[in-house]
Amino acid sequence: MQARRIARELALMSIGQMPADRSRLQAKNLEELVLASVRTLREEANESLQRACTELRQGHNRLEASELTAPTVEAARREVAAAIALAEQAINRVGASLELPEFVRLADELQVRAYAFELLGAFVRQGDNLDKLLDTCMEGWQVERLTRIDRDILRLALVEMVELKSVPLRVAIDEAVELAKKYSTDTAVRFINGVLRRVVQHLQLEQRPRH
Repeated sequence: MQARRIARELALMSIGQMPADRSRLQAKNLEELVLASVRTLREEANESLQRACTELRQGHNRLEASELTAPTVEAARREVAAAIALAEQAINRVGASLELPEFVRLADELQVRAYAFELLGAFVRQGDNLDKLLDTCMEGWQVERLTRIDRDILRLALVEMVELKSVPLRVAIDEAVELAKKYSTDTAVRFINGVLRRVVQHLQLEQRPRH
């Protein structure tokens, strides 16, 4: 996993914990936010494994009950299908949980944290201006009407595109889309991609020489 990709995820989780008044946030506060995000990931891994165990037990109980209480073969099949679905859900949950320890280990690396702090610091300084740019490019939507996760994904992309200029515009869009695939919905993926493309068009128009 690339350091900057992990840093973006840490920053995304940390932005959601920021107070409404960001003006008083300092480097120490940002570090605490990142550490809180890492702790949240650890807790999430443990909770996810516990839920997986519960789902497996429920699936096992449904299988046992279907043998005794299902009035017809069709009803028994439905119970078996439901039990299999619970087992699949539990397996997927375990798989996702097993990825988190590696993520948390990498999140402790200096390079990862440094870029996460850089992203968060730029957002604290220029967040209001970036929101205005988003409002300009969203065609009838407003930043405050978006879901928190979609809003924060867009904000981070603009931090990289406009404030830090740390990656090519195309890369910033691609990384935002990947975050949306992981943390949001298919509809959000298309929406975020469309908004950021309009941002690029807006930036290109502003950079053209005026006669």
